[in-house]
Amino acid sequence: MRPLRVLALAGDAVRRGRIHGEAHAAAIREYADERIALAANGAWAGRPATPEDVLAIARSMLPAHEAYDADLYAEMRAMAEAAGISPEAALVAGGFTDLVDTVRSAGGPQPEEDDCTAVLVPASRTGGLGGLFAQTWDMHDSATPHVVLLDVRPPQGPAALVFSTVGCLGQIGVNELGITVGINNLVCTDGRVGVTWNFVVRRALAATTFEGAVEAVRSAALAGGHDYLVMDASGRGINFECTARVRVEEELGEAPIVHTNHCVHERTRRREAKRDAGLLASSHQRLLTAQRELEHGTINLARLQSLMAEPTCICRHGEPPGHIETSGAIVVRPETRELWATWGPPDCNPWQRFVCGGA
Repeated sequence: MRPLRVLALAGDAVRRGRIHGEAHAAAIREYADERIALAANGAWAGRPATPEDVLAIARSMLPAHEAYDADLYAEMRAMAEAAGISPEAALVAGGFTDLVDTVRSAGGPQPEEDDCTAVLVPASRTGGLGGLFAQTWDMHDSATPHVVLLDVRPPQGPAALVFSTVGCLGQIGVNELGITVGINNLVCTDGRVGVTWNFVVRRALAATTFEGAVEAVRSAALAGGHDYLVMDASGRGINFECTARVRVEEELGEAPIVHTNHCVHERTRRREAKRDAGLLASSHQRLLTAQRELEHGTINLARLQSLMAEPTCICRHGEPPGHIETSGAIVVRPETRELWATWGPPDCNPWQRFVCGGA
């Protein structure tokens, strides 16, 4: 059992880059090297590439990120400089799966990729807890040692608790106003030079209103496919199923929204890459399992934590050939700005409680 490591980023430290000594810098360099190698691996991108190819694609994307959010771009560059890596290497470390979509867009065989099960739960189903959000974050098992929780307190704008990996701006989180953002990876064929998903997550978490968080997703010229789940403190929720060029929006109603790693809408399915039959079956199985488990009754925090640890398909341990693992899991109560998280698979690691903006 291992607790989740917390990195505190306050004031100007956010803009200087998240470096806490040489050990942290070395971890960022190691993680970036791993992501670059995987992005060049034909098994993940669907076609072989060299590390130089991957970095060249990432380099071509830097202007799009600066145009989308200059402050986040400056933060990424500061982190890269402090860690001793290039800005394009930092972009690969943070936006790995979108970079894979862009590498894939030239065509190739089926990719090996499968990640995450996420849920938006309406307030009407939670017995007075308000809306709830939960998800696993599944990735190649080499990512698990690098999982951290960022306690971000910028000079301006809301504080946020952000589940992430070293060298990545952010992946999942809640801010001090209750704005909550989660993601699922999607495998698309229309990847392009654009904005990677971790920039979208952090910009949404910098919003002070639900509308601002939604606009962060709507306005991004996306580089690759992702599903974005957004909720606010009042329980309003919306799911965005996105390829790089197509978005489908679904508002949260009286039933939970569950999403995994395949497109469920016809418009986005047209841009979905062909996938290994076993991986596609896993995504469908996780979707149906979560929908079945949440179909009836009150959905409280313990029930969502149990779902994230469900052993037959949702909670996974790295095994060959794909080495996909549940590197962590999150449950959020936006109304109270509370976040529960695990480092690594939640069936064998403790849930830890955090409050955004707390002492």
